[in-house]
Amino acid sequence: MESTFHELTQLLIEKNNKLSYEKARTWIELVWEDFEATYAKAGYDYKGKAVTEKVVRQWVNTYGEQIHEFAAQNPKYKHLIDDKEDDDVVH
Repeated sequence: MESTFHELTQLLIEKNNKLSYEKARTWIELVWEDFEATYAKAGYDYKGKAVTEKVVRQWVNTYGEQIHEFAAQNPKYKHLIDDKEDDDVVH
């Protein structure tokens, strides 16, 4: 699982250079968990890690460049774009 998250994080960074590794990783984990939770709440059977990875990869490829804009419009994710922490700033 660690290697999958790392690979998806790297993909997100390639799509959106405004994100540090830490913030990109947080986004990947959040989107992963959100998809699985929403899928379960909808009453669907769990299809496994491969399906979740495919969906997250598709979302990163489609929305990765604008993910910080999504966060700015949704207070639930505002902390993900708050760059007050120096260790999350991309140099």
